[in-house]
Amino acid sequence: MKYKDGKDGKYQVQPDKSFKIVPATILVLVLLGFSFYLGGVFCSEKNRLEGKIVQDVSKTVSSPKEPAVNPLQIKSVAFPECSADYQDYTPCTDPRRWRKYGSHRLTFLERHCPPMLERKQCLVPPPDGYKPPIRWPKSRDQCWYRNVPYNWINKQKSNQNWLRKEGEKFMFPGGGTMFPRGVGAYVDLMQDLIPGMKDGTVRTAIDTGCGVASWGGDLLDRGVLTVSLAPRDNHEAQVQFALERGIPAILGVISTQRLPFPSNSFDMAHCSRCLIPWTEFGGIYLLEVHRILRPGGFWVLSGPPVNYENRWRGWNTTVEEQKSDYEKLQDLLISMCFKMYAKKDDIAVWQKSSDNSCYNKLAEDAYPPKCDDSLEPDSAWYTPLRPCVVVPKPELKKSALGSLPKWPERLQAAPERISNIPGGSASALKHDDSKWKVRAKHYKKLLPALGTDEIRNVMDMNTVYGGFAAAVINDPLWVMNVVSSYAANTLPVVYDRGLIGTYHDWCEAFSTYPRTYDLLHLDGLFTAESHRCEMKYVLLEMDRVLRPKGYALIRESSYFVDAIASIAKGLRWSCRKEDTEFDATKEKPSPFRIPPHLIIPSQTPTKKLFFCGREIATLWIPPPPVLGDGVYTASSSDCT
Repeated sequence: MKYKDGKDGKYQVQPDKSFKIVPATILVLVLLGFSFYLGGVFCSEKNRLEGKIVQDVSKTVSSPKEPAVNPLQIKSVAFPECSADYQDYTPCTDPRRWRKYGSHRLTFLERHCPPMLERKQCLVPPPDGYKPPIRWPKSRDQCWYRNVPYNWINKQKSNQNWLRKEGEKFMFPGGGTMFPRGVGAYVDLMQDLIPGMKDGTVRTAIDTGCGVASWGGDLLDRGVLTVSLAPRDNHEAQVQFALERGIPAILGVISTQRLPFPSNSFDMAHCSRCLIPWTEFGGIYLLEVHRILRPGGFWVLSGPPVNYENRWRGWNTTVEEQKSDYEKLQDLLISMCFKMYAKKDDIAVWQKSSDNSCYNKLAEDAYPPKCDDSLEPDSAWYTPLRPCVVVPKPELKKSALGSLPKWPERLQAAPERISNIPGGSASALKHDDSKWKVRAKHYKKLLPALGTDEIRNVMDMNTVYGGFAAAVINDPLWVMNVVSSYAANTLPVVYDRGLIGTYHDWCEAFSTYPRTYDLLHLDGLFTAESHRCEMKYVLLEMDRVLRPKGYALIRESSYFVDAIASIAKGLRWSCRKEDTEFDATKEKPSPFRIPPHLIIPSQTPTKKLFFCGREIATLWIPPPPVLGDGVYTASSSDCT
């Protein structure tokens, strides 16, 4: 049929519609058949490939000689020594940087870490004449002058018997501003006021403004474990003196940020003429003590304004002013649900409410007010102080002092707060303790110094429940348990067990002086934090913290072994690998067992003397997880 195009007048052919049906149907059938064919080929190939993948995985799992992943490789690096004026370098509390920060509320004494481009990549040297520290327990009473060559305290506090220089040593007679008759007599009076210090009820304490930590040192023999706290200020090296003596201590100041401890943790807090203005700025400093003090815990104060009736003449003030200060302090403590517990001579003791009945009675317009629910009570890493009362959670009734088992039974009891941790339970704690008992026993075979007076100050750099510390509790050492500020919040459990610790971010320097720890232990730290923290700087910080001839016990994924070994050479560490506590010939294969490990002592006291002529301990390297029931065993060749 023809028709005429209306535009150009040409004729075109119009196809018949009935003619199109047949070829279109055939085309559809052909395409459908071809698609089924392709689908069959694809599925067959997919199944074949999946079968090959399964076989490959099984082959990988069943072969212990083939690593599941290629280990991390980094270039070798050699670190020079820092200049001599960095011998006591504390990166995040560096006096060289103080002028950059304000003096209001002593902000400049808080942590202010250098930016990445200003980080030091050198080895902090020991002072001239450095000697291995005097061993515990003699170290409590004396230390080498050249190890902490600062005489300011000796000159300024000579009449108070903090310390005195005798020849090549500093001696610590146990004196203090408020205990001129010695710290022993001072603590004896305190124990008379607080009977719980004698029977194991009081186990953990914090000493704010600790001086040279004589109070904390005396309490060690009485079963009370104290965190001595002081800033790096004009007193020069208070915390360094404490750690040189073998007494737990950490750099810190109550200023504008919370202290790096969880809420409701310490059984007792102490201030002996620490000159903290407790009633100023809305009582914000005392509110922080209230936060970290356990319900039923004790706050002990000696010095102004306690006993003002007899002491005011020596405080450069009037009796009326001191009376007014004391009344303000009393009112502030009552508003926080403290009550006067005991008072005698220069010592006054208040007790924090053991339940929430007092907080429930506080008026809505009370000052300071109760904190709202938006403020997490355990948030304590660069968290600003707020002028409000942190009310303990009412459901945590068994965390109050007096409800917890007494020491040492407290160490083995599952704390109430373990239920707040994902996967936390009494059985999980029991399993963790059993695991660490086996590990600690094996560590002592590899490192005979562990458990002797050669190793005193120990840090567990990324603990969970404090299992390692619990396993060595009867040894002549103490452990600072560190929980990452980015990890699960297990530090409350550590304190509930009667151990001590702190929050920290290992992308930054730790709050301590150089050469203050004998042994650093870490378990999977690089696996957990390598995506945030550069390994080189973590190991440099470990080198800064370790004493010469100290030890680093690293239990880590085999992925990091070559990189650790490479950096260790640059740090002038001696290294070797050992087997773990498991026997590969007797133990049933498990995807998380049978790794090698490696132990690393720190740099030697001098540049020329390398620590390699004695038996050394081990740095531990577990394998990465693998699928199935296979075992991966890495090479045990020497890392040096």
